[in-house]
Amino acid sequence: MGSDPSWMFDLTGTVIPIFLVVMIGIVAVSAGRALFQWSRNNSSPLLTIPARIVSKRSEVRQQQLQDESQTSRTSTTYYLTYEAQDGARMEFKVDGIEFGMSAEGDRGLLTYQGTRYHGFQRHPHYSTAE
Repeated sequence: MGSDPSWMFDLTGTVIPIFLVVMIGIVAVSAGRALFQWSRNNSSPLLTIPARIVSKRSEVRQQQLQDESQTSRTSTTYYLTYEAQDGARMEFKVDGIEFGMSAEGDRGLLTYQGTRYHGFQRHPHYSTAE
């Protein structure tokens, strides 16, 4: 970086193109993985199996907005973990209404296709306690 001004041309001629190639590669790999998962889900059979809810979790994300009012935005993602009769566990992202209406231990029929969640039909459970 001394008195030789050619270092700037090395930065713009070497470093920036390498950075752009790496960024384009990351985007391409991410898009390829998403397309592969989408294709694999579409080729998977639609299954409905007996299952029970074994776990509930939520993930809260807060994003600070860069403006004068210093506001933030919060989003919550909800997940339910199901256990099939053979002991296999699967976690799916669900909407807030379904999350709120679900309880650990609920039994019913889980419908899914690959990693794509289609729904859960609960079996009614009546307490025998008086």
